[in-house]
Amino acid sequence: MSPTEKHTTHFGYEEVPVDEKASRVADVFHSVAARYDVMNDLMSMGIHRLWKRLTIERSGVRPGHQVLDIAGGTGDLTLKFSRMVGPRGRVVLADINASMLGVGRDKLMDNGVGSNVEYVQANAECLPFPDNSFDCITIAFGLRNVTDQDAALRSMQRVLKPGGRLLILEFSKPENPLLSKAYDEYSFRLLPRMGQMVAGDAESYRYLAESIRMHPDQDTLKAMMEAAGLDRVEYTNLTGGIVALHRGIKL
Repeated sequence: MSPTEKHTTHFGYEEVPVDEKASRVADVFHSVAARYDVMNDLMSMGIHRLWKRLTIERSGVRPGHQVLDIAGGTGDLTLKFSRMVGPRGRVVLADINASMLGVGRDKLMDNGVGSNVEYVQANAECLPFPDNSFDCITIAFGLRNVTDQDAALRSMQRVLKPGGRLLILEFSKPENPLLSKAYDEYSFRLLPRMGQMVAGDAESYRYLAESIRMHPDQDTLKAMMEAAGLDRVEYTNLTGGIVALHRGIKL
């Protein structure tokens, strides 16, 4: 049963009405948008840049391609894709959150990104694009914040071109029990304190830790992608499974 068929869904560990989750998530990202990049570097000790580099490498993006970066936030992937697709290509930076989209647009303009990038405020569950529009779609650290993840995956599959790739970079389940225990200690004890010191917001980073634990594990997400119509779905565990990169193709 999808979340839209239920009365409640999870917001971290809290059960909330389905129609409230999007606004609750929006409040989190309005709060942290200005310090988002700084906190990413601190939280991951800079390793998020390596995770994103692998996503770029696995994307298969070439000059002239059409790319959609969903939940693109402050534009790390969009910046790289813009240079890869060149003047004949197009990259759409999409985010449901206006604050994050604004920060991303300002950052990309400061980096000299030009006319091959578009900015669209959009909900991943109902993407406002025609069928078969994009050669590649990425969503990095955004799927767990979506209310109806199955609907979002179907929407992404719909707007992919035949032969196009969907790449999902997301926190996942550590493979080693000792690593999992250490990760829990870090997430629930240190992360909210860092959020309070750097972003002035402990609660948003407590939600972050909880939302990671509520996200489907690697094999469950793989099955969800296949159910949405994607083929040749595979995943790569990164940093011991703390993060996983899933990739599927539309045939």
